[in-house]
Amino acid sequence: MQAPVQALVPALNYPPELLLQAQGIRVVFFDVDGVLTDGGLYFDAQGEALKRFSVLDGQGLKLLQQAGITPVVITGRDSAPLRLRMKALGITHARFGTEDKRPAAEEILAELGLDWSQAAAMGDDWPDLPVMQRVAFACAPANAHAQNKAIAHHITPERGGEGAARALCDLLLVAGGHYARLLAQVGVNAHKGPSACRHGRPRAGRWTA
Repeated sequence: MQAPVQALVPALNYPPELLLQAQGIRVVFFDVDGVLTDGGLYFDAQGEALKRFSVLDGQGLKLLQQAGITPVVITGRDSAPLRLRMKALGITHARFGTEDKRPAAEEILAELGLDWSQAAAMGDDWPDLPVMQRVAFACAPANAHAQNKAIAHHITPERGGEGAARALCDLLLVAGGHYARLLAQVGVNAHKGPSACRHGRPRAGRWTA
């Protein structure tokens, strides 16, 4: 006898006022060091060699894209590991080696036909402040500098590189009404029954972060 399958019920709960603040977001700007990583830098004789990323964050960035929310990376550093990771996640809007982040963000907003009122951002240090000041929803990881926390609408319990970006992604998915639908697809696409055919089967690697 086959064991019963547990239902997938959304497990996240947020204060209503936080969800209201996070509604209507179409694009999210992410810093890298200290947000998508733990902020540590690993150098060898040839320069920066390693970066440590969280698979939880990677899955969150993919889910944003499935929900029609564009993840954007703007970072003051550049490296081969970073570009490789962004490519693997399908992130096509990125600016590398950019210390002045506000013009880079404005350029991307223009490309997407969006404005600051439709944008969110996550940053951990002073270079991120000009973007965080202007977006509709600013978020900071637990390890962020005090100035970034001071202007953030939300501070995640998670630290950068340890699920902070995923926490923001989940919040935006719930606020935008996407979370339950995407969660339901996990069960639908896990088998080859009629519902899987009706909704369309995912391409290989869809749920791989």
